[in-house]
Amino acid sequence: MKNLLRRVALLTVSCSALLLTVRGTHAQHRAFLSLDLTRHLARQTALQARVIVQGSDADLDAIAARHHVTIVRRLEGAAVVLANSAELADLASDGALDHLSGDVPVRMWMSVSNQATAADQVRAGTSGLLGIGGIAAVNGKGIGVAIVDSGVSAQHAALSGKVVASVSKVSTDSSTGDAFGHGTHVAGIIAGSPTATTPLYTGGIAPGAQIINVRVLGGDGSGLTSDVIAGIDWVIANRTKYNIRIINLSLGHPVFEPCATDPLCQEVKKAYDAGIAVIAAAGNYGRNAAGQMVLGSIASPGNSPYAITVAATNTWGTVGRSDDTVATFSSRGPTQYDLVAKPDLAAPGVKIVSAQANNSYLPQTYPVIHVAGSGNNAYMFLSGTSMAAPMVSGAAALLLQGSPNLTPAQLKMALQAGAAYMSDGGLLGAGAGNANFWASRQYAANGLVVNLPLSTIAGTLTGASGAFWWDAGTLIDNVYGGLGTRLLSAVDALLLWLNPTLVRFGDLNLLGLGNPLASMVPKWLLYGDVAGWTDAQSIAWGTTIYDPNGQSIAWGTDAMDDDSSIAWGTSMTSPDAR
Repeated sequence: MKNLLRRVALLTVSCSALLLTVRGTHAQHRAFLSLDLTRHLARQTALQARVIVQGSDADLDAIAARHHVTIVRRLEGAAVVLANSAELADLASDGALDHLSGDVPVRMWMSVSNQATAADQVRAGTSGLLGIGGIAAVNGKGIGVAIVDSGVSAQHAALSGKVVASVSKVSTDSSTGDAFGHGTHVAGIIAGSPTATTPLYTGGIAPGAQIINVRVLGGDGSGLTSDVIAGIDWVIANRTKYNIRIINLSLGHPVFEPCATDPLCQEVKKAYDAGIAVIAAAGNYGRNAAGQMVLGSIASPGNSPYAITVAATNTWGTVGRSDDTVATFSSRGPTQYDLVAKPDLAAPGVKIVSAQANNSYLPQTYPVIHVAGSGNNAYMFLSGTSMAAPMVSGAAALLLQGSPNLTPAQLKMALQAGAAYMSDGGLLGAGAGNANFWASRQYAANGLVVNLPLSTIAGTLTGASGAFWWDAGTLIDNVYGGLGTRLLSAVDALLLWLNPTLVRFGDLNLLGLGNPLASMVPKWLLYGDVAGWTDAQSIAWGTTIYDPNGQSIAWGTDAMDDDSSIAWGTSMTSPDAR
């Protein structure tokens, strides 16, 4: 009943316009409309929206002819058509169409990170005791990482020889360089080599990895959903040629519809099924313009159960973890519509120094972000979950080099289980916790073990959460109900590692029968510090909450409507952006 009430409340807020404008006015309508298209329909405008319609080429041609709309782009199993409000209403009434989605704009979302995430320990490896139990050193060599972004400047000194393929899927521009500057920065985090230019940049997480540059964003840092879909389709088609095991998506848009009909989520599932791990930024909607914390603000495609969704932490410039917090801008769960427990884990994302693309928009427009160097050997800092996601993509390359047969499911299990739970963010702010790539490497090399591995970071022993999950919207209710926490014995852990299909959606899996997370009060486990801001025994979608300053907490995409800002969400001109 609790689950039903939450979903009714959610649908009442988010879909009332759809019920009134589509169901009420045109009873014959059969197609579900994404929220952006619902708004377009309600405006009764002659302006045309870009609409993604799914079907075979023949069916799409027939639909376009039947409704007198123009196909402007073809995709695999879909097409983009232009439709004004009246034409959209006609399309929605067509019995051959199940749902329609907007081709909405997407946008982007090394300091101490190598040590703070224990990536340096992964690259060093260990010889073990008398040569027994050793774990080989790795640097990501031979692993292809597709960076689906604004392009990559292959001429940058830190990226020399690393870009093995480049393609543009931007509808109006075939160039593959990085006029904006975002993709090059992301590439430097994943695979850049350290240079003598500045001690602030210590190289990427996996400097041996190969970069596949898939440009889908224009010179202003924005693009179309269909461009991203085309880019991912290209990656899937070329995955064997370049050994592409990872896709990094430091981009996205607000959630406008359930994951089942969201074209970006569908594309993530397609890549996952092809054996590619998809690492996605959680989004940067953790605060709105009024300064309110926003819960339920995960962006698409980070809302996909098949994406490894990454939140951002603030290391406060130290290697040690005692002061680490979830960055204020980092999007928090649960997801809109589906109420999925996201993000999956967190990694550093504040003031990350990485490669600066020469003559690109960002450093020219915001010179304060430049920190050192010049020309093709310059460096700048950016903040956002866009920077946290490539930290995890780099780690994935390290793990896959060491254990080439890992599936995307096993990779997610290792990355989550190795993370350290963050009490300030809870599972819905930081996922399984603060990334610890050395602990994850141990899991990847040895399988899941119930004796949680310890790592030494900044001289302090750091434990792992031993937590992992897959969720389509039931985990939160299951945890509240006391039925969703599954403590794993050594035998259970072995069986799940060998066959991840045995992992039940909606379970919070905890390694070890005495895992301390199992004893936490559910709302504190899920929401972290937010749980202390309300006397409610549980927190459901829309619960009224006030922070210690008396500021109300906002929920969902209402706080993100019509956002047109650069999606990492912090002010690049403010050195104090957190």
